[in-house]
Amino acid sequence: MTGRRRSRPLNDEERRLWAHVVRGVAPMKGRVLPAPEEEPAPVVPAKPETASSPAALATPLNGTRKPTLPPLAPMERRTLQGLRRGTRAVDAIIDLHGMRQDEAHGALLHFLHRSQNAGHSLVLVITGKGGAGTGGLFEERGVLRRSVPHWLRLPDLRSLVVGFEEASPQHGGSGALYVRLRRRRGAG
Repeated sequence: MTGRRRSRPLNDEERRLWAHVVRGVAPMKGRVLPAPEEEPAPVVPAKPETASSPAALATPLNGTRKPTLPPLAPMERRTLQGLRRGTRAVDAIIDLHGMRQDEAHGALLHFLHRSQNAGHSLVLVITGKGGAGTGGLFEERGVLRRSVPHWLRLPDLRSLVVGFEEASPQHGGSGALYVRLRRRRGAG
């Protein structure tokens, strides 16, 4: 489809964002960057936040937010070797395959909270590999196998999960995950 792109004036936030993006860009050979537009004044919140409000605690003085979710970490090589060799055992196991997604999500949340409270550091989550079904036209295979890693990355589980890896063949291979749990706050 060819044609002219519709243009509209940028709002203040878009201009500020564009100025930030262009700041570190060098023009192509033979081209000149357009003159920067005057940056508008920062927007002041209508209601001042108290020092103890959640928004004030999450926003440092310079106005930029720090990420509140810690990054997921890969499993240590020594731990994975121990699991493969049988010298390291998982602390708890949950088998989700055969469950519907909403049922499995709730069971996973409950299991991870219970495991963390019990002081477990490494658990096994069995999702199943998504074997042969009835072959219906709209039937999905391996839904939990795809969904559980996504759930483990979501904010409601990131406070529990340090990282996860596909399990070794003796623990289910691609149909299971090793999940490393964070220590419970206040636990010594």
